[in-house]
Amino acid sequence: MLIIPAIDLQDGRVVRLWQGRFHLETTYSESPADIMSLWQREGAQLVHVIDLDGARVGVPRNMAALKEILDVAQVPVQFGGGLRELKTVEAVLEAGVSRAVIGTQAFEEPLMNRLIEKFRERIAVALDVRDGRIQTHGWQSQSEDWTPKTFCRILGESGVKTVIVTDTSRDGTLDGPNFDLLNQVLEAETMEVIISGGIANLSDLEKLAQIANEYFVGAIVGRALYEHKFKLSEAIQQFQGGAL
Repeated sequence: MLIIPAIDLQDGRVVRLWQGRFHLETTYSESPADIMSLWQREGAQLVHVIDLDGARVGVPRNMAALKEILDVAQVPVQFGGGLRELKTVEAVLEAGVSRAVIGTQAFEEPLMNRLIEKFRERIAVALDVRDGRIQTHGWQSQSEDWTPKTFCRILGESGVKTVIVTDTSRDGTLDGPNFDLLNQVLEAETMEVIISGGIANLSDLEKLAQIANEYFVGAIVGRALYEHKFKLSEAIQQFQGGAL
């Protein structure tokens, strides 16, 4: 299970939101590059970067901050937020991002098919869920068409290799991950699953590590690291296994 530190960007700063609410952010650093360097020193093998402004408006807004991160990156970076057109995905991958995280447009079949055909393993889909419903458009609207399990099965059958599952009601809360949601998604048995949202301590990671199998491959950690609930290096030493 990979332990994946998060860098969330808003107005060029490193922040964390509470329950995905854009007006409830806490700033942790003015230097995204410094945070990237910190996570690398702590042993990160993959870093998760999200452009929160981009997720809200539909176009990346923190490309300068992303460039700062990529300039110091020595490990793979996955990036999402505002990636809703083929040309935008191409641009961030060409800039040095290892994997593009696609959200809303996963519901737009022609575009998703083109992305999978062209980039395959370099595409991950963000599955944001609140109260059992899939959220779209940067967590600002909901879809009632599919359950998370059904959606993951459809994605897997279409060729998606990785899904990042977030219970947005727990994101940034330190209330613990949604194990029921994780188990639902794993039942699809179609692709690699990374969980995000709510991880608060090493005990949460220990419980997740006990679930880890061929489909569940990683956990994204944000606020718990920024508020020093535990060190990334400690979590990696105890629970990380496998390779990217």
